[in-house]
Amino acid sequence: MNEKLVADIANAVLYEGYMLYPYRPSSVKNRQRWNFGVVYPKAYSELQSGADNWFMQTECLATGSSSLRLRIKVRFLQAIAKTVGELKTPLKEWTGNSRNECEQDFHVVETLQVGDQSLQTWQEAIEREIVVPPFGPGATDRASRSVAQFFQAERELEPVRAPSGLFSAVIVRTKGAIGVQVESAIERLQDELFKITVRVSNVTDTSGSTSVSRDEALMQSLLSAHTILGISGGEFVSLLDPPDSLKDAVSACKNVGTWPVLAGEEGQRDGILSSPIILYDYPQIAPESPGNLFDGTEIDEILALRILTLTEDEKSEMRSADDRGRQILERTEALPPEHFMKLHGVLRGLRPAGEEEQP
Repeated sequence: MNEKLVADIANAVLYEGYMLYPYRPSSVKNRQRWNFGVVYPKAYSELQSGADNWFMQTECLATGSSSLRLRIKVRFLQAIAKTVGELKTPLKEWTGNSRNECEQDFHVVETLQVGDQSLQTWQEAIEREIVVPPFGPGATDRASRSVAQFFQAERELEPVRAPSGLFSAVIVRTKGAIGVQVESAIERLQDELFKITVRVSNVTDTSGSTSVSRDEALMQSLLSAHTILGISGGEFVSLLDPPDSLKDAVSACKNVGTWPVLAGEEGQRDGILSSPIILYDYPQIAPESPGNLFDGTEIDEILALRILTLTEDEKSEMRSADDRGRQILERTEALPPEHFMKLHGVLRGLRPAGEEEQP
């Protein structure tokens, strides 16, 4: 499996919709976030009568012998609540004692200007990954693996120093606890045909929660969740274009909240990306793209030119709200003119025109 090709498209999926143009929290389209690949806590899902999934399931087929080995990796984002606090009394030093005092000595604000820094309350994210140890069927008709992982709740305070030299603000980053169960199985359907199932469940304990709002549930959800499968000693079967002999078996595969496609170099069948976004087999990132813009359906040239037309105030908000937004701005402003020409249009190849069909 070409791991770089798979990683490139998987990262694009991971951050699809993370922040949309004009890349500012004040933009209406960025008010409601995390719309792809959300796996909610089970208790919240049940309160919604199952309308919001608490698990994601991938089912696909593979051909091979008993020596077949399967590799599974689950990736997702975890939301971080970033809040800005204004200190009631600025501090000369930031020590362990002053930090404890600070906990009781600030009030949360939406925005705060500290010197040339514009601080904003916002939601960031951290990447999470769960790896299932490789396994295969051996001589049995069914083999399975189960992996549970718990990510603890955390709260961190980052002091902000004003031009006067005093600490006048604090950035508080809070992560909720998340529990994830990954259950995977290989089932022999015929001598050299196997069905693979990977079920990713959000088993977070929310019994102490008093809120049922979506915003609260998202803080303990898997965001942009997807699964990467690799195989040795066998080949995956395309679910989009299976051979006629396997169409019935493919139709019996049940995928929930995800869309498995072949990934890597075209023609190879040792990798699958199970994505929350509908893709074709062997999706790729255009080589001319200078970097992720969090919207794989847009044209890089259009977004880049729009970014350059932002006002200085808009750029300041984009720069200060989120590090990934700042990176987009800095990268776009540094693009040389010749790179914009590459984005304008690319001829991928030529082929002779076919003869017109006769009526």
